[in-house]
Amino acid sequence: MSTDLRVAAYTYEHTEALLDGRVPIDGANATFETASLVSDIFRRTAEGHYDVAEYGLTYFLRTFDLEESPFLALPIFPNRNFRHSAVFVNTGAGIEKPQDLAGKTIGEFAMFGHDPGVWMKGIFSDEYGLRPDRSRWVIGGTNHPVPAFDWIPQPVPEGVDVRHAAEGETLGAMLESGEIDALISVDVPRSLIDGSPKIARLFPAYETVERDYYRRTGIFPAMHVVAVPRELAQQADLMASVYRAFCEAKEIAQQKYRHGAIKQHMEVVTPWFSSLFEQNRALLGEDWWPYGLGANRKVLDTFLRYHHEQGLSKSLLTSEDIIVPSLLDT
Repeated sequence: MSTDLRVAAYTYEHTEALLDGRVPIDGANATFETASLVSDIFRRTAEGHYDVAEYGLTYFLRTFDLEESPFLALPIFPNRNFRHSAVFVNTGAGIEKPQDLAGKTIGEFAMFGHDPGVWMKGIFSDEYGLRPDRSRWVIGGTNHPVPAFDWIPQPVPEGVDVRHAAEGETLGAMLESGEIDALISVDVPRSLIDGSPKIARLFPAYETVERDYYRRTGIFPAMHVVAVPRELAQQADLMASVYRAFCEAKEIAQQKYRHGAIKQHMEVVTPWFSSLFEQNRALLGEDWWPYGLGANRKVLDTFLRYHHEQGLSKSLLTSEDIIVPSLLDT
């Protein structure tokens, strides 16, 4: 008998084969849902609408401080990105290096400790000695006003100055005007894309910095996992089927690029894409977007440490605390 499953994920090229039905979940009668904003999937996950759902790492981890955490994670990482490129500065604020952020007012997208923010605050602390309590923080939307996400816990550690932007304000406009000095955001400020001279990236050569970071650490930062209710996580065969399906959908996307290299990726609209592909393949390997705990333990444990150090988790969790037990050997 098949198990009915409500599954939600953002539409990435590595989830398309699931969402369009090319890859089934064995032993399940799965219905799939997506959204134009991935945060809408997170909100509906928090409200209990799904059996299997993409969930931001910090959103997922914050539930572990509830009286009873409702979720465990499959070692599937549908969203990951290097995040030095996600730090923006006002060009008149005198910020040339990370240490210059001390004493400054920094905007952060959506909440104190969104996934890129956790990564960059952790990197700033590890590599530059800059802790979050040395700056002031303003939370909001980058290009559009964003209300407080009151459907998820919002811990703020003692001694850290955090406020939400006023109604109608955007962090991008505040950065351009100099009301805030810097910004950590998953979204790029629209005015930077439009060529404003008042906003720049903290790391202008961010690709070089991020490639060096990977060479030194082996970390390709993960932003999201796939969450399941704890009671469903007890069904080991079903969890294995879900995991295999996500892996197969990802492999279809990766194989498209491997095969495309033979014809110099003539189906891709971006010039010189083959050169970029070869650079990435040489650095990241044949499976450049790995799933499974074995390939991601250091990534996860680093994020878990950052989350605890930044006051977002009461306890220092381990990979074993958060991953579905039957998939710990993946």
